[in-house]
Amino acid sequence: MHAMATPDDVHAAAADRLRALSEERREAFALRLDRWWDDLLDGLAAVYPHPDSVARTLVLRAADAYTARPAELHRLDQRRLLQPDWLQQPRMFGYACYTERFADDLRGLAGRLDYLDDLGVTYLHLMPLLRPRDGDNDGGYAVQDYRSVRADLGTMDDLRDLTGTLRERGISLVMDLVLNHVAREHDWADRARAGDPTYRDYFHVHPDRTLPDAFEATLPEVFPDFAPGNFTWDEKLQGWVWTTFNEWQWDLNWGNPAVMVEFADIILSLANVGVEVLRLDAVAFVWKRPGTNCQNQPEVHAITQVLRTVARIAAPALAFKAEAIVGPRDLVQYLGLGSHAGRVSDLAYHNSLMVQVWSMLATGDTVLARRAFAALPPKPTTGTWIAYVRCHDDIGWAIDDGDAAAVGLNGHDHRRFLADWYAGDFPGSWAEGLVFQHNPDTGDKRISGTAASLLGLGGHPDEGLARIFLAHAIVAGWGGVPVVWSGDELGQPNDPDWAAEPGHEEDNRWAHRPRLDRERAADRHDLRTAAGKVFSGIAHLARVRAGLPQLHASASSEVLPDTDPGVLATVRAHASGPMVCLYNVTTEPRPFPAHRLHDAGLSTPYDALGGHPVTSGPDGLVWLPPYAAWWVVDASA
Repeated sequence: MHAMATPDDVHAAAADRLRALSEERREAFALRLDRWWDDLLDGLAAVYPHPDSVARTLVLRAADAYTARPAELHRLDQRRLLQPDWLQQPRMFGYACYTERFADDLRGLAGRLDYLDDLGVTYLHLMPLLRPRDGDNDGGYAVQDYRSVRADLGTMDDLRDLTGTLRERGISLVMDLVLNHVAREHDWADRARAGDPTYRDYFHVHPDRTLPDAFEATLPEVFPDFAPGNFTWDEKLQGWVWTTFNEWQWDLNWGNPAVMVEFADIILSLANVGVEVLRLDAVAFVWKRPGTNCQNQPEVHAITQVLRTVARIAAPALAFKAEAIVGPRDLVQYLGLGSHAGRVSDLAYHNSLMVQVWSMLATGDTVLARRAFAALPPKPTTGTWIAYVRCHDDIGWAIDDGDAAAVGLNGHDHRRFLADWYAGDFPGSWAEGLVFQHNPDTGDKRISGTAASLLGLGGHPDEGLARIFLAHAIVAGWGGVPVVWSGDELGQPNDPDWAAEPGHEEDNRWAHRPRLDRERAADRHDLRTAAGKVFSGIAHLARVRAGLPQLHASASSEVLPDTDPGVLATVRAHASGPMVCLYNVTTEPRPFPAHRLHDAGLSTPYDALGGHPVTSGPDGLVWLPPYAAWWVVDASA
């Protein structure tokens, strides 16, 4: 990569679009354009044969959006540019929910912000808000119109009002943007079916099965139970259209630069409504290559780099989050490695952390997790993890076969064990999960369930409470932005009536997407109730986190080797001082050598979570109680 000046004609064309703005604001745009021109052109050159013309078009779209950007969002841009690590601050604590299941609609949600304040939320992810197709729509991920909000939730004006209210509270709004596909009823698809060749080229359409069959030879099935295969015949198109997820979700052709321009426009319009983070849904799937599984292709990162660069020019307060639920070896790529370092998504889901938390709790053993974490490439310091116990989706058991073999396990057998354990089918299991998408051909078996149901709160209240707190403490202490899924903060169980709502009958993931229990929410400060104990515990994690500079996400959690098998120990080296996190994943007290705390630089070890000094006995061992979670810092610092 080499530095090159932005062409004069591009500057001139952009200046013409900005002529209504003040000289200071025009200069700010020009400076950003020069700063990020190389990133834009390099990303485009990796996917299109004529990058210059596409770059010029994108700059003009950015100039239009910049001109239309409200003054308060320009101020937010300035604040974010002055604090580029805002997402890495320990005060960041996330919550994710469906608007209608949390507060009915967008206006109603604005009236429930005291609840989020009580929990310590500064990052709010509202599940799909944009208008989906009618009927079955994959939980809102089959978007029919990117320019309007679901009618039952409100309007774009309501969304704009909500983002302003959230900003006043110090809460950043996160929204989903589906990149891989649109609903079959989207205007682009309607035009394609009507015979418009321009829009037909927005999709992957094949006249016969020759190419689809060739692709199918290496493509997995995402939903084998109810959406087998990856192509669907459409009579009006007179062709086979690529449909990775469902027959009514048409994959987009990102090899067509017109698709890139369309999405740049969409992204900038959402930024101007006040959205601060866009979750790039199904981003791993956007580039298709014969002979591969059509996931994690290099062009995925080039495409993200282009979109991120356009946003940086026009609306730098906007951050990107990669929804890439991929294998451990592919994960770090989404935060930017090599030529893409610092140029792609700001956030990525730490799927491996989630899976290993569940594995450690089921086995009472940390050896596999230590191996898996140690094998991950280091993340770039500019990137930040989204850490979570679970999300709206099912839990898939992404255990790497190589990691398993290295510690004497069979990867296939361990994945099967975890599925059976959390379905409650393994002797001794406390879990009450539901099997989702069992594929008998591959043995793949995923699990649905709330944290409370999967961790045994109903049948084993005391141990269940301890496991819930421990799981969230591991996630909150890892670094990055911890995100709690709605209902888990109250210990809500699986919704027994999940199948009663129209459209949910065939998808048991709705069992772990319950409507927020208002009675439990009212008890959130009552420590005599399970809801109060869970809520207070998670809120405590958020409060303690916010005061620990060691949890700034630029630092990484390094796993200490050779500890007791029941103990996960991580070290965070930060300029403010070291931090050692100790987690006992067993039902018995487990030892940890005190000298290892001193070796890490802790002269006066103190557990910030429990509020007590960490001391050893005559044997030089610190004993961790069952399911203990300690964040150990130096009391003398």
